[in-house]
Amino acid sequence: MSAVPSNKPYLIRALHQWCVDHGFTPYIAVFVTEEVQVPMDYVKDNEIVLNISPDACQQLSLDNEWISLKARFAGVPRDIHIPMSHVMAIYAKENGQGMSFPVEKTTPPEPTADKNTPISKGRPSLKLVK
Repeated sequence: MSAVPSNKPYLIRALHQWCVDHGFTPYIAVFVTEEVQVPMDYVKDNEIVLNISPDACQQLSLDNEWISLKARFAGVPRDIHIPMSHVMAIYAKENGQGMSFPVEKTTPPEPTADKNTPISKGRPSLKLVK
């Protein structure tokens, strides 16, 4: 049985189109890790909010795995690349309507073997203690 593909990219595209169609400004909130390419000067608490309206960015691509666009920050053109999995929300700036999404904000630690657990090499036995 194959895994069901995520509906997140479809919902983001639909809400982006809804914002644009009704004259709202679509914003996305992004959880920033090393996989996200954004200007780090604008990141606060590992998060950044980006205006993805047609007036604010060029070459916007909302595919199933990545969001990419070109935008200016303080007059400097930048290429932005965001894994779809890192989008926390999309909403209209004017009224806050939109949708939020769960994002795994931490990498789970690697499982480690407990070094204090003795490994028995024989039959188990019981000992009477008085």
